[in-house]
Amino acid sequence: MRRARGGNDRSDRRRETPGRARLPLRRSLLGRLLAVSALVAACSVAATAWIAVQTTSGAIKQEQGQNLTADARIYDTLLDYAARNPTWDGVGATVRELARESGRRVALTTQGRQPLADSATAATAPALPPQASAVVDPLSVDTVLAARGTDGQGAAADRIDPRAVGPFRLSAADSKTLRRTADDKVECLNRAGIASDVVVGASGRPRVQIVGNDPERALGTRCDLAALDTPTRSEQKALDALTGLADACLKRQGREGVQLNSDLSWGDPASSTVPSEPGPLVPRVPLPAPAPVPVPVPTPRDAPVQDTAPSVVTPERTGENDRAIASCVSAARSEQLSSYVASPALLFIGDEGGATLPGFDLSPTNTARIAGAAALVLALTVGASVFAGARLVRPLHALTGAAQRMRDGEQPESVPVSGDDEVGRLAAAFNDMSAHRARLEEQRKAMVSDVAHELRTPLSNIRGWLEAAQDGLADPDPAFVSSLLEEAVLLQHIIDDLQDLAAADAGVLRLHPESVEIRELLSQVAAAHQARAENAGVTLAVTATAPGPTLRADPVRLRQAVGNLVSNAVRHTPEGGRVTLRAYAHEEGDGAVLVEVTDTGTGIPPEDLPHVFDRFWRAEKSRNRRTGGSGLGLAIVRKLVEAHGGTVDATSVEGEGSTFVLRLPGTTPSGP
Repeated sequence: MRRARGGNDRSDRRRETPGRARLPLRRSLLGRLLAVSALVAACSVAATAWIAVQTTSGAIKQEQGQNLTADARIYDTLLDYAARNPTWDGVGATVRELARESGRRVALTTQGRQPLADSATAATAPALPPQASAVVDPLSVDTVLAARGTDGQGAAADRIDPRAVGPFRLSAADSKTLRRTADDKVECLNRAGIASDVVVGASGRPRVQIVGNDPERALGTRCDLAALDTPTRSEQKALDALTGLADACLKRQGREGVQLNSDLSWGDPASSTVPSEPGPLVPRVPLPAPAPVPVPVPTPRDAPVQDTAPSVVTPERTGENDRAIASCVSAARSEQLSSYVASPALLFIGDEGGATLPGFDLSPTNTARIAGAAALVLALTVGASVFAGARLVRPLHALTGAAQRMRDGEQPESVPVSGDDEVGRLAAAFNDMSAHRARLEEQRKAMVSDVAHELRTPLSNIRGWLEAAQDGLADPDPAFVSSLLEEAVLLQHIIDDLQDLAAADAGVLRLHPESVEIRELLSQVAAAHQARAENAGVTLAVTATAPGPTLRADPVRLRQAVGNLVSNAVRHTPEGGRVTLRAYAHEEGDGAVLVEVTDTGTGIPPEDLPHVFDRFWRAEKSRNRRTGGSGLGLAIVRKLVEAHGGTVDATSVEGEGSTFVLRLPGTTPSGP
């Protein structure tokens, strides 16, 4: 009942042990592993996504910038064609050439999406995108894509391409005449030390441009540049027609008419005879936009057509009138040029497969895809972490359970070793520790049993003799007293040995080292055991050179260690055998002193040799004191030698004898 009750108490104690409770996930190794893995995965996904977006966006922006430059050149080329031709007939060659140079597909359609020209080479051209890249209209230029014209100017403020000159284009004869005049003026200025060049505008009218753009330098010369500002008959006719269209627009608004100058400004013409920027009657100078208030800028180009300027009706100069005049002039120009330029056309620019400009749109669909990919990566990471964590934690749980069962007093048990990794090595080390603990427990039990046995025998003998004397069965004669004394000495010897082992185990074994001449010490030990050896018929000899090596040791403890070996050798050597004591310095020159005790006894079986220094171990399993001692002598030898910083080793050949070697740190040998 007591045993059953004890087992139940132990089971209850195990159930109540807090260490047995499973840790919460947030404090467990698996939970931490999952948290770290999820955090690392989230950071990796975020960093990868950010780098990918930044890299892709940068590449797309760069490609878009390159495409925009190429598209602007395509647009400008087609805009120039539209400004110089009244129809799109014959534009196909230009479109194909642009497509070849840019490596893109270029297509032109009417505003009703009727094809005009297409560079697609496939038998069946891919469908055009729903939205055009641009509208090619010289009377309404796209200010984003507008490139500079041949005269170096961009689109005017009224968005009419400066290359659209219409009726203001000079005939070949007029252009040639004016070119000769311009060349003469340039030669005149060069003679005066003023660098200048002839610049021909879109209408074919040449003008003189002062290098350095400082026309005031020409005022003090005899080179009259005003002759280049006199309009030809065709230009004057076109200017009058434009003025009439503008006046009609103003009259419909109830306003007075206006006389336009050669630069399409209005008001009093300038009286300067030297133009700062002579040019043809084309709107190279931007017109005032409908929004801002135009400020008439009289220039020397505003010279009258003839020496006597025509009668000009100057309306009242107000901001409202100027806005109305600018609007009407712009409308008049568009009306006048409409029959000289090509009609508006839709421009499509893309690749041969029909795609348009690349772009990056983080739309809800793309956002969902990115979020889905990130969630998938996180899920895979967490799944892999759960799998790896479970495999990692499972052997740790087994180790924890086995350790707690050992703590509760159960028999040590091994845990499975899953592999050669860190956890596997930990499990193997635990198994080794468990096996070692089991061996120690067995040795402890055996030691208790051996001590009880060793003490029981002499005590039983003493008790038996004393009871016999008490009952009158034995006389207390000298033999009786001698027998009791022998048993008491044996008890004292066992107790002293146990005390020495306990002191050595606790590290409190006291030593009194001094310089020891090893040959002399061996002679003392041999003399102490000579009588016993002679009684056993064993020859005891010492072989050591004189003077022998010296060492620093406790002579009493060292004699005890060597004496235990000699006593053990004499006991196991048959009659006629020999026990030899020998001391010598180690040949490797490390200063060590080796002491050998060799016998010609029965020897030790190989399977018993590793246990000769264990406590209470005997080669004679019957534990007869006639053939064996207490089993503590060799254990004491090992402890005493280790206390001196040395080691002890044993070799044996069964049937031939054994050799025990003490290796002790020595000092310099004494001189002769």
